[in-house]
Amino acid sequence: MPPAGAACGAWVLVGGVTGAVVGLSTGVALWRWRSSRQAADRAEPVDAAATARQLPLAADLLAACVAAGAGPVIAAQAVGEALDGPVGQALAQGAAEVRLGGGPTDAWRRLAALPGAGALARLLERADESGLPAAGPAARLASDARARWARTATARARRAAVLISAPVGLCFLPAFIAVGVLPVVIGLAGAAVGGR
Repeated sequence: MPPAGAACGAWVLVGGVTGAVVGLSTGVALWRWRSSRQAADRAEPVDAAATARQLPLAADLLAACVAAGAGPVIAAQAVGEALDGPVGQALAQGAAEVRLGGGPTDAWRRLAALPGAGALARLLERADESGLPAAGPAARLASDARARWARTATARARRAAVLISAPVGLCFLPAFIAVGVLPVVIGLAGAAVGGR
């Protein structure tokens, strides 16, 4: 609808054949611009494991920068430029949007969309809006993210230990029967048959 409205508006303002050409050009340009914006806003697949690994480091670096005297936006820009991956890109883009005059809620939206990074995005948003100190909360977020990552890794290791016990048992069971049980049974059977 907006491209059609812009095309009609340009045609009415300019008028005639020239207005129709200008209106059509305006409509097509607006339609292409909206399509490119929608394609950019579509959620790209995010590597959750890479995000979980980067999040504690990003929060620690952010806390260190803020504790050293940098503002939250400058700290987020520095950390975003220092890190690769989804967390670094989201921090750098959010900081750039805030520095260019964007609203904090919209600027940190991409960071909040990452799995587990919502608390860090809310912290940066509140620090930017109210000026609250961010070093302590960012350090707590880093320790919480590390603990969550450690719990996840421990759960995966336990699950792997349980899943591997069945194939290992099935591999060793025939050998146990052939080496441990059969000789005893054969010995007992031989003694029982020979003892008659």
